[in-house]
Amino acid sequence: QVQLVESGGALVQAGGSLRLSCAASGRLFDRYLLGWFRQAPGKEREFVAIINGSGGSTAYKDSVKGRFTISRDNAANTAYLQMNRVKPEDTAVYYCAADSTTSWGIRESDYHYWGQGTQVTVSS
Repeated sequence: QVQLVESGGALVQAGGSLRLSCAASGRLFDRYLLGWFRQAPGKEREFVAIINGSGGSTAYKDSVKGRFTISRDNAANTAYLQMNRVKPEDTAVYYCAADSTTSWGIRESDYHYWGQGTQVTVSS
């Protein structure tokens, strides 16, 4: 079992940068698939980025490709989402999710463990 705590959300101007962190408790962190999702006001939660246990494979939502980078430090039990050139449409609550039984997945149902979320607001 793992517990996830996100941090790093803030108010940022369009074009700026932000780094979100996801700190995980528990053992065998490198066996967990990690994903970042987001939920904007009035919208459903959506996939943003995914990284496998070793950090060797990643994937992104089309609208964030080239701007966002997902990474992880298994020694520190932490995952990151570096957000560059942010846009007002990136405004949302960002969630970190993890699962040890799914090898790869971008659906909410692929993940058993979720953090509480961190708010990102991008002003124009």
